[in-house]
Amino acid sequence: MPPLGLYVHIPWCIRKCPYCDFNSHTLQDILPESQYIQALMCDLDQDLQLVHSRSLHSLFIGGGTPSLFSPEAIEELITRIHQRLDFDDDIEITLEANPGTLERNKFIEFKAAGINRLSIGIQSFCNQQLEALGRIHDAGEAINAAETAHEAGLENFNLDLMFGLPSQTQKAAWEDVMTAVKLDPKHISYYQLTIEPHTAFYNNRPTLPSDDRIWRIQCEGQSSLQDHGYHQYEISAYAQSGSQCRHNLNYWRFGDYLGVGAGAHGKITDPKTNRILRLWKTKHPNQYLKSAATGARIGNQHNVADKDLPLEFLMNALRLNYGFETSLFEQRTGLPLSILEPKLSACVDLGLLERRPEHIRCSRSGQHFLDNILERFVPEQI
Repeated sequence: MPPLGLYVHIPWCIRKCPYCDFNSHTLQDILPESQYIQALMCDLDQDLQLVHSRSLHSLFIGGGTPSLFSPEAIEELITRIHQRLDFDDDIEITLEANPGTLERNKFIEFKAAGINRLSIGIQSFCNQQLEALGRIHDAGEAINAAETAHEAGLENFNLDLMFGLPSQTQKAAWEDVMTAVKLDPKHISYYQLTIEPHTAFYNNRPTLPSDDRIWRIQCEGQSSLQDHGYHQYEISAYAQSGSQCRHNLNYWRFGDYLGVGAGAHGKITDPKTNRILRLWKTKHPNQYLKSAATGARIGNQHNVADKDLPLEFLMNALRLNYGFETSLFEQRTGLPLSILEPKLSACVDLGLLERRPEHIRCSRSGQHFLDNILERFVPEQI
């Protein structure tokens, strides 16, 4: 069976960022910590039948802004999950954190609660950009958050960093990267701001740099990260040696994961039939709280059809610089590699994919045209 992860979604934020298309909701009242944890456990209890006696490889608490929860609530959450599922000895437990909601004592207490990895939403170290992005922290708080993580002994932390920001210059983007590097996180997520539907930026579009400038920013940022020991292993993920995010690697390698919480998604392989089930929970927090103990908590679910499996696998695995071993495709989908032909060979001939006897990955050119590769594998064209 594939490794098993658990994603826990905590949907509240102090304020909704104008670029955010995640399932997050502005906190209007007192945070319902105890009520929500109880709902999460009811949700998880019903999902346990899907995983039988499998142990957890990773636990990721995301949002929203999970660090709004008190350390006591996070400890209770982890404890109650552990009562239901065995943890691997080296389990990775990540908490997403916002510098605007954190202080030194919280970092120390989060570690004591069982968190061994933080993912801190910096986005930029430029106050002008932070204001344009609707962030509630400033550059000083961002720097302090990283320094405090070190002081608390939470050395394994990620910094989220965006580029292609409104009116951003190449120099300003490079300074963001260098500031992040000097803070010595184990991991940096470096990704382009995109304007998504159903966001405030979509309805009131900011002025973004030209495509040419964004390309130069991206190339210079990637080069600087590489020069300072941050090796790109996925489209937007860079890590010091041995510090790749295990939870996200499991996604990209088409592993299994449960998802509990408002709007959380899950993917589970049935050990008897090898069928893959995808399910997601109802999105609105109030509706989720009311329905978590019932079947109504499920927003939708379906078994992935065999014809859809190749595209779903490739959408994940080809994001990795390494690509994938051909045996992994067969293990995770239950299908022979031959089902990808002749499209696979065509992509190799075009220089978009590189193929060895037991290994496939995007070429350097193919990494920039991944959407074009995937279009060839939509079910109607296989």
